[in-house]
Amino acid sequence: MSLDKDRLDAFEKMLKAVEEDCENVERQMAGLKAEGKTKSATYRQLMGRHMNLQNMLAMYRIYGLLDER
Repeated sequence: MSLDKDRLDAFEKMLKAVEEDCENVERQMAGLKAEGKTKSATYRQLMGRHMNLQNMLAMYRIYGLLDER
C-alpha cells in the first residue's frame, strides 16, 4: 500500500513540475517574442522544450491521468 502512495506522490510531484516548467517556458517565449527575437537560438530551444512538455501533458490526458482542457 505504501508503494502505491509513494508512486502516486511521485507522479503528482512530476506532473506539477512539468506544468510549472511549461508555464515558465511559455513566459520566456512570450518575452522573447515581444523583443522580436523569434529567430534566436534561445527561442528555438525553448520552442523545442515547449513541444516536448506539451507532448508529455498530452500523453497524460490520453491515459486519463490529467483532466481534459
